[in-house]
Amino acid sequence: MNNKIKLDIISDVVCPWCIVGYNHLSAAIIELGLQDKVEIEWQPFELNPDMPPEGEELRAHVARKYGSSKADSDRARENITQAGAQYGFKFNYVDGMKIVNTLDAHILLDYAHQLGLQTALKMRLFSAFFTENKDVSDRNILIQEAETVGISAQQSQTAFADEENKSRIKARIAQWQKMGVSGVPTVVFNQTSALTGAQPQATFKQVLLELAESLPK
Repeated sequence: MNNKIKLDIISDVVCPWCIVGYNHLSAAIIELGLQDKVEIEWQPFELNPDMPPEGEELRAHVARKYGSSKADSDRARENITQAGAQYGFKFNYVDGMKIVNTLDAHILLDYAHQLGLQTALKMRLFSAFFTENKDVSDRNILIQEAETVGISAQQSQTAFADEENKSRIKARIAQWQKMGVSGVPTVVFNQTSALTGAQPQATFKQVLLELAESLPK
């Protein structure tokens, strides 16, 4: 019998609802006192796998991808900003903000998992992109952000240099898609059930409570 609840969180670092949803989940874990009873692994997902290196201006991107008007975009940004603030996360949307390619970020996050630093790096990258308006497709920036959580520049460069890492990440993304994951965030519980979207804290609490009851006392 497993003595921990395994949580696979499928997300992208440029997905605003992914950090909102995680904060709801984290609050539920803390409320239930399950910090030592859950094992979190962040799984890769590219919202825009074909995004070119130069990225795309965010308003133009949402207009092209979703047909959103400027008014739609403004409302969405306001809703996201309020949702983030309720759980202590600051969204700082600015004119000219770009959406970028995130494959290298996922490569580094995969490496961070081996070091036990994955969640720390994920939180840092969310803040780097949404709060500090940094280009998280830039390897130099990724290396700098990784250093702040304890991953050396040499370690990051080694992860980027191994072509097998890129192939493995792409294969894992494809695997989740084959399993039916088409939107993020998606939280998979013990590899048996899942919730998609930034669910409320109460919803995560209910699922975790049920799973916790099956843990060994």
